[in-house]
Amino acid sequence: MPVCSRLTPMTIPKIRHLKTYLLIGVMVIAGPLGNVLLGKGMKQAGRLAVWPPAEALHTALRIFGTGSIWLGVGSLLAFFLANVLVLSWADYSYVQPASSVGYGVSALLGYFVLREPVSPLRWLGIAIICLGVLVVGQSNPRSLERSPTGMGRS
Repeated sequence: MPVCSRLTPMTIPKIRHLKTYLLIGVMVIAGPLGNVLLGKGMKQAGRLAVWPPAEALHTALRIFGTGSIWLGVGSLLAFFLANVLVLSWADYSYVQPASSVGYGVSALLGYFVLREPVSPLRWLGIAIICLGVLVVGQSNPRSLERSPTGMGRS
């Protein structure tokens, strides 16, 4: 029996919710990881000069010759694709707050990967954000259902 014929109207929303959670997970990891890799790459590139023009070209070559920059760009592309996909079927008012747990991931990556200090006050702020994500997560990530005309909710 083909998979499509086993899908019932009840299983489609469950699959859509699972996809929503998985893509938000990708967003929470890929976005902060991409930014940390860009930060690491820029630290590796050293001091940047944009004038005279010959120095600007040398600076650009140093930046784009750094592996961390390219890994960061790839990670941010994964974040962007996940964001676009999940927003195509889930409410923005759910997706954006739920993906904010990435702020906590950013602080952890900054602390452990970049060896940056994170003050207790900053940790408290991140904990408050994550608590807000928990509250938002208790609501249903109501998916956008298309009407027969393809417009709006049904």
